[in-house]
Amino acid sequence: MTLPDLEKLTALIAPEAKALGFDVVRVAWFENGAQGSDEPTLQVMAERPDTRQLNIDDCAALSHRISDRFDELDPIEEAYRLEVSSPGIDRPLTRLADFADWAGHEAKIELAEPMDGRKNIRGDLAGVEGDIILVDDRKAGRLTFPFSALGHAKLLLTDRLIASTAPINSDGADEVEAEPINDEAQEDEDNG
Repeated sequence: MTLPDLEKLTALIAPEAKALGFDVVRVAWFENGAQGSDEPTLQVMAERPDTRQLNIDDCAALSHRISDRFDELDPIEEAYRLEVSSPGIDRPLTRLADFADWAGHEAKIELAEPMDGRKNIRGDLAGVEGDIILVDDRKAGRLTFPFSALGHAKLLLTDRLIASTAPINSDGADEVEAEPINDEAQEDEDNG
């Protein structure tokens, strides 16, 4: 089986996302499926530039556009599942701009090849200088590496990240009322 050319697929997907006002964060292929599926999966992560998220309607709209385009061109020969999603709060960092945009937040980084005896880095993103990524490691201090040396990276879920990430839509959140909990065991105790 030949793996799909992700650069070509991204070149087909990006204009469809742009037409809807979205940016592509990542296009990935999972041969053994993703999210519990056992069939090959093409995963597309995208976001609205203003919110850095997608809602369910956005995902559906992008999925339909990609499916229509792929039906015309048939760029993947085998059967597969298309998964369109928001990158989520502990998002992958795939673009140089991500490292600047998320400066001050903790990330887990794996380099493609070891540099200075290190392949794994965990620390606070400190921005970029040109194409150099800056990371503040608690033990080693400031570490730098070129974007081209990046293997994989993602934000780590921290209280600071949660506090800085606003939900897409919180309309009605202040109107939610908690239902009283009927604890029968407590009632029995009180009556007994």
